[in-house]
Amino acid sequence: MKGKNEQRAGLLYGVGAYGMWGIVPLFWPLLKPSGAIEILAHRMVWSLAVVGVALLVVRRWAWIGELARDPRKLGLIAVAAATITVNWGLYIWAVNNGQVVEASLGYFINPLVTIAMGVLLLGERLRPVQWIAVATGLTAVLVLAIGYGRPPWISLILAFSFATYGLVKKKVNMGGLESLAAETAVLFLPALGFLLWLAATGGSTFTAGGAGHGVLLAATGIVTAVPLICFGAAAIRVPLSTLGLLQYLAPVFQFALGIVYFHEEMPPERWAGFALVWLALSLLTWDALRNARRNRTLAAKLLATAAAGAATATAAGTATPTAVSSAPAEADADADRTEIGSGATP
Repeated sequence: MKGKNEQRAGLLYGVGAYGMWGIVPLFWPLLKPSGAIEILAHRMVWSLAVVGVALLVVRRWAWIGELARDPRKLGLIAVAAATITVNWGLYIWAVNNGQVVEASLGYFINPLVTIAMGVLLLGERLRPVQWIAVATGLTAVLVLAIGYGRPPWISLILAFSFATYGLVKKKVNMGGLESLAAETAVLFLPALGFLLWLAATGGSTFTAGGAGHGVLLAATGIVTAVPLICFGAAAIRVPLSTLGLLQYLAPVFQFALGIVYFHEEMPPERWAGFALVWLALSLLTWDALRNARRNRTLAAKLLATAAAGAATATAAGTATPTAVSSAPAEADADADRTEIGSGATP
């Protein structure tokens, strides 16, 4: 019963996290007349404040000393901070300039970009269905480029920057709260310096826009941290395959907001491009779930074999073969891995 309750709670946390990321386009326009760079700088500064309070509550500080003694990990954190700066800044600019639909496309194609980067950078091998999905995604980009009259550069930069961010985060191997704290700590001084410069030159809207506007700018820290905390709570309670499916909630909500709320145009060629992207994601999801099911079946067979071997060994008065008994655990660990991605989105 406890396991089911944990999974149910994890599912709610996951839906909450991706749901909040999905409706965040409603928030950024509230910060006008602040520009995208000023909003981004406030987001960096206030995110560190919120995450610092969260770390104070949970009393997790040991990682700071470990990180400070690891130059390689510090370098990776700096790279992650740089890529997420590009991602955050462009996303805010896109939403506040009427490009919500194109921004949502970036997070639709992100899993395809992640797979392509795995092949090109990590030498990973793809299954046939994955190759078909990637090829379909490339075709979709070509169709959208024709429809827009230009490459969908907003979508591509968002997808590639977030895929790079995910790759670096995987190598850093830190908890969500800790890594966000480290990344925003790297960004804090440049962001604060920019805000102080704006204030000194009369370009800041933090106080000029009134108390309410200042509160909204400070709330960017909460908007950033709360979904991530929910995502972290979900990640430890539900399988990665479930998170991989939930991640599509955010771009679906963003796409719907772009069409229904922001009234962005969707000519036929854009619908065709998006349809191809959704087809590619459907193939990717089906293949990932099929592979996960196959791994679980293999794990069950190995477990049965190990149990039979243990019973035989016990009857014969010999030790249980450790190599056989460890195989189910490894196969079971693989069972929840999917290639459709499960990373957080802005």
